[in-house]
Amino acid sequence: MPLVALVVAATSAGAPAAGAQTGGTATAPVPLPGCPSPGPVKPTVVLVHGAWADASSWNGEVRSLQRAGYTARAVANPLRNLDSDAETVADFLKTVSGPIVLVGHSYGGSVITNAAAAVPNVKALVYVDAAAPDVGETNGQLSGSDSDLNKDPATLYDKVPYPGAPAGAADLYLKRRVFVRSFASDLPRRTAVRLWATQRAASTSAFTTPSKAAAWKTIPSWYFISTGDRIITPSSERAMARRAGSKVTEFQGGSHLTLISHPEAVTSVIGSAVCSVR
Repeated sequence: MPLVALVVAATSAGAPAAGAQTGGTATAPVPLPGCPSPGPVKPTVVLVHGAWADASSWNGEVRSLQRAGYTARAVANPLRNLDSDAETVADFLKTVSGPIVLVGHSYGGSVITNAAAAVPNVKALVYVDAAAPDVGETNGQLSGSDSDLNKDPATLYDKVPYPGAPAGAADLYLKRRVFVRSFASDLPRRTAVRLWATQRAASTSAFTTPSKAAAWKTIPSWYFISTGDRIITPSSERAMARRAGSKVTEFQGGSHLTLISHPEAVTSVIGSAVCSVR
């Protein structure tokens, strides 16, 4: 059974933190949230974003990790096809020396589940409102029966062809109403609309490619679940965390973009995974 912790409050995304530079003078590193007693070796933290997002989704987490003296890399996820996306991330991971804590948000969870299987120095997986497929499962199967994505696709997406797409594949953009009300429901409306306008499209192939690996079967994992997530729902995430034996943290409220609205809460779970690396 996974270990469950409840998170009921977090600092806001814009709150100042100790250890920031003041007047051009850097202070000493501050403790990493969730990791009061780090081991002697500091792992590199690699963060993989999901669909309809980009690497800037992790700005708050990267800021906290850097202030604590850790190397953090938020890498680009191509959002084309699970096989090739995972290979792209795995190729990046192979350039990193030393232990790695690998973090995935949303569809990025499917990517890290496959990428980590080919990289032995990945020592911990962190799923943030994410999918964690078993072999043969697709990302699209794991949103949950009560997900807001289980509606007529014509009401959810703007569909756009792209050069070189496999037969039947197209790029999907979330419609504005869906993005603001379901995807980013706990962010200020102005912020949500800006993120909608700058979203990266994801190919339908990303959601329909069966997973070839399940790295969570051999690598310890942590699961951050926002109870207000309407995209990959808490019931689905709890089931995936249970079968993976993950250490679970449930954040009360939030949305599918809690990594943006409450980065300190997410960083605390990442910190717990970091602290496990010895």
